Amino acid sequence: MTATAKHVLVVDDEADIRELLVLTLMRMGIETDTASTCAEAFERLRERDYDLCLTDMRLPDGEGLDVLRHIAEQHGNTPVAVITAYGSTENAVAALKAGAFDYLSKPIQLKQLRDVINSALKLPGASPAPRRTGGADRAERAAEGLPRLLGESGPIQRARDMIGKLARSQAPVFIAGESGSGKEVAARLIHAGSARHDASFIPVNCGAIPENLMESEFFGHRKGAFTGADSDREGFLHAAQGGTLFLDEVGDLPLPMQVKLLRVIQDKKVRKLGDTAEEPVDFRIISATHKNLAEKVAAGEFRQDLYYRLNVIELKMPSLREIPEDIPLMVEALLQRLVSQGGNNGPTLGRAALNALCNYDFPGNVRELENILERAVALCDGKEITEADLYLTEGREPQAPAVAGERTLPLHEFLDQVERDQIMKALEKTRYNKTAAAKVLGITFRSLRYRLDRLGID
Repeated sequence: MTATAKHVLVVDDEADIRELLVLTLMRMGIETDTASTCAEAFERLRERDYDLCLTDMRLPDGEGLDVLRHIAEQHGNTPVAVITAYGSTENAVAALKAGAFDYLSKPIQLKQLRDVINSALKLPGASPAPRRTGGADRAERAAEGLPRLLGESGPIQRARDMIGKLARSQAPVFIAGESGSGKEVAARLIHAGSARHDASFIPVNCGAIPENLMESEFFGHRKGAFTGADSDREGFLHAAQGGTLFLDEVGDLPLPMQVKLLRVIQDKKVRKLGDTAEEPVDFRIISATHKNLAEKVAAGEFRQDLYYRLNVIELKMPSLREIPEDIPLMVEALLQRLVSQGGNNGPTLGRAALNALCNYDFPGNVRELENILERAVALCDGKEITEADLYLTEGREPQAPAVAGERTLPLHEFLDQVERDQIMKALEKTRYNKTAAAKVLGITFRSLRYRLDRLGID
């Protein structure tokens, strides 16, 4: 036994199941202890730390959930996988909601068992030493280089803590929140802190894919499957193999595609268009939408069975209106990043401008705040961003009725139009030399390229 040997606790009152699990673990080079009751499991846990616990849901003196809760309270970093009876979907969902890393259904399939074990033992911080490390901090550290959840308010702290817990699970996660509230940032943080962090994170905007291309985009195709399929191509589901598939705006999936996705989730197999064989796939699904998915289910626009498969655990991202105390901190961090991208000192934000931001409703949430600051940095003529540079015309206070000649577009469209006009003027002035246009605008070439892409300027 080496210093790096892994240790797993197996809790099951059936001797043949214990033997199967122990033999499998031994062949994987993993040390194993066993227990047949909750009481024995608690005793083993008092004696040492474990890298993983496999527990049956039904035990003579309690339930696997009792073992799960005990470990969560006393050995917070130890992942737990529960073993459920065949077809016991409700038990599996209950275990995942209680914090289980994953679940296995009887009769146990050895490949699935090995996959669960390997995934659990790859969790960041799964070794015995850092048992009390906070899950949220671990997820944030693992996501170094990614956007972070800014803010210290209660709702943001709760979201950050929830992300840490979700990172240690394989459960499907549904992220609810308004547009621009950081749903994809949360999904990336969950992935980065998970056992799947070394594999791909595949984001898919379900509302941006034409319906006639959706099946090919998701499932991939073989050469000759349809007109124009001149080579084999992998779809999103294959690209997410071993990693995380993030379905943004999942409520926009058409009903026929919902049926196909449900089957993939249930069978964990995918068949490319034009292929005769199915291929096994292994990925975690995180989904999100700004719409009320329960209402779409009630209206018959979203399948209830798929909804329950996706919404095992829900994470709510707060709108910026709910956390106004975090606006100054967000402004400081975002402005610092934007200025550093420009390669110079850049302008600072005046007090009046900050007050205006703090009193603004932000229908587009954090994304809109970032866009407003990007625009202000690009268009500011002096060393200080003024309230006028923000182009804010609506705040929390009631506004006077519009008069002839005033803006009638929604705010985000109006601001996009202002930015588009300034960029086009710079491009025309430099005869469409993008490097020169970026200098005229006072931004980096990379920042200009981002804006061109976002605004759809070719």
